[in-house]
Amino acid sequence: MSLIGGDPGATPTTPGAGAADEAVADAPDVARILVVDDEKVIREILSEFLQLEGYHVRSVEDGEKALLELRLRPYDLVITDLKMPRLSGLQLLEKITEENINVLTVIMTGFGTVESAIEAMKKGAYDYILKPFKVEEVIHVVQRGLYRQQLQAENIRLREALTIYRVSEAIATSLEVDHILDVILRATIDEVDADVATLHLQDPRTGVYEERVKRVNDHHDVTLPGALPSPAFPTLVEHYVAGSPVVAHGPRAGRFFSEGAAGDALVSFLSVPLQVAGRVVGALNTFSFTRGKKFDEGHRKMLAVLASRAATAIDNARLYDDLRRTNDDLRRANESLEDNFQTTVEGFAQALEESDVYTRGHSERVATYAEIIARGLTLPDTEVLHIVKAGLMHDIGKIGIRYDMLNKPGKLTPDEVRTFRTHPEKGKRILDPVPCLHGLIDGCWCHHEWWDGGGYPRGLAGHNIPLVGRIVAIADAYDAMTSDRAYRRALPHEVAIGEIDRCAGTQFDPELADLFVKTIEAYRAEMRRRGEDSLIPR
Repeated sequence: MSLIGGDPGATPTTPGAGAADEAVADAPDVARILVVDDEKVIREILSEFLQLEGYHVRSVEDGEKALLELRLRPYDLVITDLKMPRLSGLQLLEKITEENINVLTVIMTGFGTVESAIEAMKKGAYDYILKPFKVEEVIHVVQRGLYRQQLQAENIRLREALTIYRVSEAIATSLEVDHILDVILRATIDEVDADVATLHLQDPRTGVYEERVKRVNDHHDVTLPGALPSPAFPTLVEHYVAGSPVVAHGPRAGRFFSEGAAGDALVSFLSVPLQVAGRVVGALNTFSFTRGKKFDEGHRKMLAVLASRAATAIDNARLYDDLRRTNDDLRRANESLEDNFQTTVEGFAQALEESDVYTRGHSERVATYAEIIARGLTLPDTEVLHIVKAGLMHDIGKIGIRYDMLNKPGKLTPDEVRTFRTHPEKGKRILDPVPCLHGLIDGCWCHHEWWDGGGYPRGLAGHNIPLVGRIVAIADAYDAMTSDRAYRRALPHEVAIGEIDRCAGTQFDPELADLFVKTIEAYRAEMRRRGEDSLIPR
């Protein structure tokens, strides 16, 4: 419908609206729109139709009341007439820009010219609408404007996340406090667009807060005072402890400085604490000397995150200094632990081998075959070493099984089979009390699990079987088949490989089985080249 006369009976939405109106205002994600026009009918029609679209709407009749409303409450968009008494639409635009009010503005007029449209855009208007207009056109402009604001907000959040990530990376990759604090101050300048940023730290000996780093925004063409006002830390700390944000503008910022130190040039001041274990160890401060540039709650939240990162950096640096002083002791203790670990592994393996003449050397060979598979997977050296040690220890649970049963020439009875199948669980129980051997548990606990779930002790299947268990299972089976046992002679290499291939997908991981069949041939060729044929199965 065209906005030319007629009263559809709409009720205007004014600052004095009732409880239902306030409920809409408090609803999350509801855009707030302010309609400004000295013609009552236009205010009423726009208010009604925008409310029907789900927006929260207020309306006032001139620019001065609009400015007061914008100071009292946040709005996403203003639709204002160009020509109004007391304060025109263009003058309202100038005030919005001057006071740094974050809101999109749409100008509407019945006396529009190209020149007036250009002037409105220069002063910061988002769009320009000519009267008479269709409500649908206004709704479209509003939707487009709010969508643009949403994209801008998302871009800001992404930029803030990137800044936090960059600062966190600097902290993670460096323990040089001065470098980290400089990164944080650069991020502070970029994120809140301050003219100056400083970081003060408390001297642990004197308790005095001293300026540690200062950075000036090189991109701002603004005259700074000869001497930057120094914050009055007793007052600041009182506010920090009370949990009050320190964001102040103009003359009101003076209370956070020694008398007269702030001067008339300071437009806005924002300060957040650096806290370690609840104690204020410093402060991150920003100053604005640019007219109209005031810090807000969003800036304070961002600065609080950066200050938290700075406090973490300081605390980490102090911890690092403490650790560095004892580094030699830690290094010696670590070397001793590694030696003891290796000795423990070798001692367990040797004890196992000595208990069974038929399987002497079995664990070392299983470890060798497991290493062949691990290197075929191009695993890191540390993981390969872990798998080799797991191969050495895989049968540790057999220490608790009688020697005569392990070497019985004939078929085992059902009870003997049940006893034999306890050795993975017993191996786990042996290793459990030794923290430095926990990494080897899966090798001894899972090397009798089958790829199709038919193994023991837990009936795991597929990739639910840990990788080390699947590797050791193949290495163990191959050596068992190619070694002499009390109940049979060793099988030829070709027969054993045929069995590995046949049981791929049922007993063994098919990819690992295929890899082993290929890599074992290369290993055997290399052993022959070295003249060590006696060490490979026939």
